[in-house]
Amino acid sequence: MQNTKANRSFSRSALIFNILFFTYFSSALQLYIFFSGHSNVIGLRDSIIYSLIWLIPVLIFPNYTRRIATVFGMIVGSLSLISVGYFIIYRQEFSQSVFFIMAESNFAESSEFIQQYLSIKLVVILIIYSLVGIYLWTKVKPVYVKSCTKWIASLLIVIYAIMPVFISVTIKKSSIRKAGSHLLSRMETTVPWQLLNGYLAYRSQLSNMKDILNHLQTLPPLENLKDANGNTPRTLVLVIGESTTRNRMGIYGYGRDTTPQIEQFKKDNPNFVVFNDVISSRPYTIEILQQALTFADEQHPDLYLKTPSLIHLMKQAGYKTFWITNQQTMTRRNTMLTMFSQQTDEQFYMNNDRNQSARRYDESVFEPFKKVLNDPSEKKFIVIHLLGTHMKYAFRYPKDSVYDRFKDKTGITFNIDDDKVDVYNTYDNAISYNDYITTTLFNIFKDSQENGFMLYFSDHGEDVYQTPPHNILGRNEKAPTRTMYTVPFMLWQSPTWVATHPNHYQHYVDRKFSTQDLIHTWSDLAGLSYNLYVPEKSIVNPSFHQSTRWIGDPYDKNGLIDFDKLAK
Repeated sequence: MQNTKANRSFSRSALIFNILFFTYFSSALQLYIFFSGHSNVIGLRDSIIYSLIWLIPVLIFPNYTRRIATVFGMIVGSLSLISVGYFIIYRQEFSQSVFFIMAESNFAESSEFIQQYLSIKLVVILIIYSLVGIYLWTKVKPVYVKSCTKWIASLLIVIYAIMPVFISVTIKKSSIRKAGSHLLSRMETTVPWQLLNGYLAYRSQLSNMKDILNHLQTLPPLENLKDANGNTPRTLVLVIGESTTRNRMGIYGYGRDTTPQIEQFKKDNPNFVVFNDVISSRPYTIEILQQALTFADEQHPDLYLKTPSLIHLMKQAGYKTFWITNQQTMTRRNTMLTMFSQQTDEQFYMNNDRNQSARRYDESVFEPFKKVLNDPSEKKFIVIHLLGTHMKYAFRYPKDSVYDRFKDKTGITFNIDDDKVDVYNTYDNAISYNDYITTTLFNIFKDSQENGFMLYFSDHGEDVYQTPPHNILGRNEKAPTRTMYTVPFMLWQSPTWVATHPNHYQHYVDRKFSTQDLIHTWSDLAGLSYNLYVPEKSIVNPSFHQSTRWIGDPYDKNGLIDFDKLAK
């Protein structure tokens, strides 16, 4: 009896190890962030508060402590590897917005992401991190306290955890909804709440896609729409690339010969215009298309929900609209990207493979493009969305083909670590294959002898060890580099179009432009005017006005940065 009482007596060391174990998977990272100067102590404070919630069942049911700790360690410990790994790669905290982007990328793309960033350093750190967690788990023991004490302690934890809601409602007079949002933001430092919050936000917006589509159909048409081309038969083509920075394209001065075909096309076609200083405002596909294909911009990011899109504009102008995509759609799943495609009259989804690594190359868009060009409609608007140079880069071009040609450090003008050379080369190979794809599309359109023009741009860039000290891979809006935003922007006009639309576009190739204003440039090219059209925002208009090229997250209070002030 005495031994039983002794075993059930309060143990300070047991309480300490329980606290350490249940707070470890969130607070260890926050502790490092605090001491490294990356952030203040608030993140550490919040991670401790919301991790202590897990002590409540341990205090109330001490005999189940080991079981609770085991389940907690397996679930929460495993999930915490995501935020730790992300910080190791990007030196940035995992947030709801990052989860949203990952969720939109689908499982196959996430797998490619893991393969791309997997390194010995990352594996070693995650193993050490996991071993510390396992050690703390071995030290977890029941904590026996008086009945009133455990209930008081549990109540204090709950009160302290929900205190932000009470303060927001009673003192700051905020609404319950706003107070709840504030509470969720406080919990973002803590696993698994950060992932759960992000997932719920993602699912909420995903479930609204149909409502958004229906809402867009109810928007009033653009006022005073005028088409300078009248009923003249014509075909206008917009090609959207993916993850392709112009900094790695030979046609833009890159040292390696990655774009021989488009360079030859330029020599053979005097009407081919290559704009030299165009950027994207966001480094993510969904976010940039919400601006490029609508009237939204960095100062007014929600206008994509309040005004007609480019597709609606073209339909209102009497065009039959088409969307051809090699982006993986997972059998046309209803994502934000699909929202744009579903606005068109006809869609061609060329990549329905479950595994994006199945090497569905962009040449799959050629045949549907030819088919659409033969459509009898007199006015056609065609959008082609490529997979481009999306990571994993080695899957973007045929293996052992003429495009698999960069193998070593030849042509690399700076010192690069040996373990980075392969990825660096596969990106250049992907650029080379993309050169073939885009040039072929231009030639298909040219050979069709359709009256009109084709405009090609990439949604955003990708920094593949390009920026000194040559250790950055991918895109990071919180730590931007120029290479992440610089994009190709090219225009070809048919001879019949140029004959009736004489212009001086070659004089405008060095203008500084952001694709957030694409809809104004497109309207100018197409001869469309209406109340929302702003000629000063069109790169091909004589009245073009150079404005600040903002980049960054417009929903972040201090998220916008002047691109032209980034280090070169």
